[in-house]
Parts: sequence; C-alpha cells; structure tokens
Amino acid sequence: MAHKLTIALALLGSLGATAVQAEVSGIAERPDLTLTLANQLADATLSACHAQQRTAVVAVVDRGGNLMALQRDDNVGPHNTLAAQRKAFTALSTKTATGLLAERARNNPDAANLNTLDELLLLGGGLPVAIDGQVVGALGVAGAGGASTDEGCAQSAIDKLIKTN
Repeated sequence: MAHKLTIALALLGSLGATAVQAEVSGIAERPDLTLTLANQLADATLSACHAQQRTAVVAVVDRGGNLMALQRDDNVGPHNTLAAQRKAFTALSTKTATGLLAERARNNPDAANLNTLDELLLLGGGLPVAIDGQVVGALGVAGAGGASTDEGCAQSAIDKLIKTN
C-alpha cells in the first residue's frame, strides 16, 4: 500500500490531486459547509427577517450538528437562542423541515413519539441545507413571530445562497 501511495504522490504534478484521492481508498469526497457560507446564511436569514420588520435568532449547524454560526438580534427572548439551535439540529438529523415534522407528529400516530425526543424540536423554522443533493448542515430560526415566518426567513437565505441542481 505504501508503494502505491508513493507512486500516486509522484504522479501528483502530472495528474492532479484527483488521482491521489482515487488511489487512496476510504477518503470521502463531499461538499461541506464552510464557516464563510455559514456566516453568509446567518446574515441572509436575518436580512430576510428584517425586510419583514422582524427580529430573530438564527443558528447554523454543519453536517455533524456542530454549531457554526449564531446571530441574535437585540430584544429577542433568550429562550429563542436554544430553540434556533434545536430547530437546526432537528432539521439536520432528520433531513426534513421542522414544520413538516411537526405536522407529521400531529397527524400520524407513528410519528407522534418524535415529540418525546429531547434533542428534537418540532416547531417550524428549521431547514436542512443541501449542496449537490447532500445535506451539509441546517438553519434554525426562532423569535421572528411564528413558525411560518421563521421558516420563511431561513428559506429565503437558502434560496439566495444555495444553487440547486
């Protein structure tokens, strides 16, 4: 294996990094959420809320559920910070909009127990962020005046910044 890796590295100049990555098995190639994009998503989300004369908290998590960006407007209740983080985590871990999960929990007895998981928050305002069909993170918004407004601010930011195929 070391011999193959040495050969692959020697070819790096003529074949590029892709040849090395193809030679070394077990290395995942995937899009990831960067800090720059996380901050841009947070900025765009709050801008969308501000355009409606609303204030809010926005949380952005990466594909592992780690908090990457958090912004909180002045005069937003402190409970909304945790709510935004939990909405983002819920959207990420389920790969589903939290408003849709809430609806499913209300209308489907098989999904009703989702409300019993402390980690999940089944309130609208959390959306997964997908790049090239892969969920790379999520946004959670709270405090903008209701679940549909929270989700609308998040969707506006995603529509503005994420190119869909």
